This record gives sequence, C-alpha cells and structure tokens, in this order.
Amino acid sequence: MNKTVLITGSTSGIGLGIAEAFAKNGYQVMFHGLESNGLEIAKAIGAKYNVKTDYSNANLLDSDSIKRLIEDSISKLGSLDVLINNAGIQHVAPIEDFPEEMYEKIIAINMNSVFYTSKAAWKHMKAKKFGRIINVSSVHGIRASEFKSAYVTAKHGVVGMTKVMALEGAPYNITCNAICPGYVKTPLVENQIKDQAKAHQLSESEVIEKIMLKKQAVKQFISVESIASMALLLAADHATTITGTTFTLDGGWSAQ
Repeated sequence: MNKTVLITGSTSGIGLGIAEAFAKNGYQVMFHGLESNGLEIAKAIGAKYNVKTDYSNANLLDSDSIKRLIEDSISKLGSLDVLINNAGIQHVAPIEDFPEEMYEKIIAINMNSVFYTSKAAWKHMKAKKFGRIINVSSVHGIRASEFKSAYVTAKHGVVGMTKVMALEGAPYNITCNAICPGYVKTPLVENQIKDQAKAHQLSESEVIEKIMLKKQAVKQFISVESIASMALLLAADHATTITGTTFTLDGGWSAQ
C-alpha cells in the first residue's frame, strides 16, 4: 500500500503545493482546510495522479476535532505515515494594540495544534515503527520581526517542540523536523503585505522591497516547490537519521 500523508492547511498556499507534490510521488493524501471546495480540490488531485485522497475541515482550535482528524485519516486511507503540520494564520500589529483574542487564536492554530495532531498520531506511528512528522515553522521560528508577537512566539515554540518529539521518537523510527521558510507568495503573505503597508504607512511595493525581502541576501520570494521538495526528502524511508533539525529556506536571511 502507498504511504499516507496528512497535511493541515492543504487546500491553499504552501500546503496545497506540498500536497500535490506528495500525490505526484504516489502518496495517498488527506487534505485539510477551511475552503468550501476542499473536497473538490482533493478529488481533482487524486484523479490527476491516480492516488487515493480524502478531505477534512476539522477545527484546529478544538482538540477533540483534531483527534477525529487523525482517526479519520487512518480509517479512510488505511494508515498515517507522514504528518505535516502546515496550517497557520497571521496578524500584524504593535504589541500594545495586539488583540488578545487574536493572540490566543494564533497560538492555538500555529503551535498548539502541532502538539495535538502529533500526540494523536504518535501511538499509530510508534506501533508501526515508522513516522515522519514535518512541522512548517518559519524563519520567524529562529528570528524575530516587529509587530508579530504572536506569530514569532508560536513559530519559536514549534521549533522547540520539534526537538522534543525528535528525541522521544528516535527509538521508534519517528523523525521530526521543522522547515523554516522565508516569505512565500501565498494568500497569507498577500494579506501580510496589506497589513504591513498599513502599519508602516508604506505602499505595498515598498513593503516587499524595504521590509519583507530586506533581510534576505537573495531578493526573491521562496518557492512553494522548494518547500515541497524538502518535505519529500524528510518523509523518505532513508531519512531515519535526519531528525530534530530546522531547515531554513530563507534566501540567506538567517546567515546574517
């Protein structure tokens, strides 16, 4: 049987690109997201690459819904070999103006859901003596920027959690790694450009040039394809000793 991957937040942006890459490489894919056409997206990619797919709109703010997401992935697709925690939201504001309810929501979706999905998948992976957990963090998991108190906190937390899970998973061939990309041109980043423009009183083109890509040596947005390729490498059978590590795809941002 083909291996199965569950990717949270996989009906748009980075997650969708990762999902299509895994389907192209023969993986069964459990899609997850809030788009109203999520099931249609899953079916279309399944048909395109002749692999089994399914879809869930599980609420990542609710731990019971997350448990059902994992259970459904196993029952509907037969196993869960690779878990990619990709779902995330963002809000940009000075700390004194940062809405407390938005802070809590970002921590819950960007960080806490990583714990709940991994915990729910752990026994299954442990019993199989195989598991690959890949957490899509961010360059903001190792660096900070102004006006992103919740996001930076959550992404730093994900990097720390990745290391703990790598240590606990080592005896059972469960690896855990974090991918830390710089800015990727997705709907999430498009919204950030608008938010940053408002916060800094700049045009959107100035935000891209003077804020987003300023810290990168390579003045390009990170491609979804490069992130998907890294995820495929980390998911491979032969990646047993690659664990507890952060892989930065940031155009040289963190080299400075």
